[in-house]
Amino acid sequence: MTVSRRHLLEGLAGAALGVPLFARAAGNPATIRIAVAQPLVGQPPSFSGSSAAIAHSKGWIDEEFKADGIAIEWSFFKGAGPAVNEAVSNQQVDFALQGDLPSLIGRAAGLKTRLVVATGARTPIYIGVPPDSPAKRIEDLRGKRVALFKGTNMHLPAVRLLEAHGLTERDLKIVNFDTASSLAALATRDIDASIGSQDILRLRDKGQVRVLYTSKGDSPIYTRQSHLLVTERFADAHPAATQRVVKALVKSARWASDEANREEVLRLWARAGTSYEHWKEDVDGQPLRVRLNPTFDPFLRGRYHEAVENAYRLKLSRAKFDVNSWIDTRYLDAALKEAKLENYWPVFEANGKAAGA
Repeated sequence: MTVSRRHLLEGLAGAALGVPLFARAAGNPATIRIAVAQPLVGQPPSFSGSSAAIAHSKGWIDEEFKADGIAIEWSFFKGAGPAVNEAVSNQQVDFALQGDLPSLIGRAAGLKTRLVVATGARTPIYIGVPPDSPAKRIEDLRGKRVALFKGTNMHLPAVRLLEAHGLTERDLKIVNFDTASSLAALATRDIDASIGSQDILRLRDKGQVRVLYTSKGDSPIYTRQSHLLVTERFADAHPAATQRVVKALVKSARWASDEANREEVLRLWARAGTSYEHWKEDVDGQPLRVRLNPTFDPFLRGRYHEAVENAYRLKLSRAKFDVNSWIDTRYLDAALKEAKLENYWPVFEANGKAAGA
């Protein structure tokens, strides 16, 4: 775990928030602790792929609390979502940037959390194989050694995709590798394929990998979703501070959703190790207003409902639960109203099509 602390100035006046619903905070935190289910890499140290990554790069959450003497403590986890769950369980963090599966596993296991804002939707997945692999279709992966980072938001889209092609995890020899390990194993041919992110494009450009599949252009049910969650303990004790964190992320999402800022968004993401060219390819043809939509529209809610059902069916989680009671949009609704952004982002139905289409 890598931790960066930015200690800022003065004392918070919750009533100055201007949002009556959250104006009566029961005291103010000395520190707000935010966990990120990604490692911090590059120069300057960064993470990528979400509106939250932009907020971190720009310092907008820190700036929101600058005049109040509240420190923002960022923690970054190489172990991704499962490692973040452990930190939440141990009350070491207040907010977490995670994907759907690890968060719902934690919730099903009894972690008291609330989803408060989406940070990245419809992120594609990729399957890479050695250039001379005989595999031409997903079905050809049967019996092969395939890397997959289990327990992350890559897991369920991969399972959905395999099932759509007549396969289950048992039909493959799944190896549980993180991103760096899977890329290394794929390059040295210690595995036959890897299901991962656009990082696979690095090896493709070196001639070490052929892209067998990408969910770009396919059904959005084969994409990854992420969000910011807050612990119920923190939200109940500090509703005004919770509101202000969400407000800062809505600000970030609005700025990053503007196509006029696309080049800067991609270059900020590229600081974390994936090249600008690969980010450009990854989001090609997709408006950032879609990728960075902070709202829980019917499509995103549908993905979380399905994720809860599938995680339980696959014995990845202990129980099913009501997604609608888990998603708490009060803070988001207030932030959107304050910024007059209630109708800025597009709405998609559960099937992934634009509302009214």
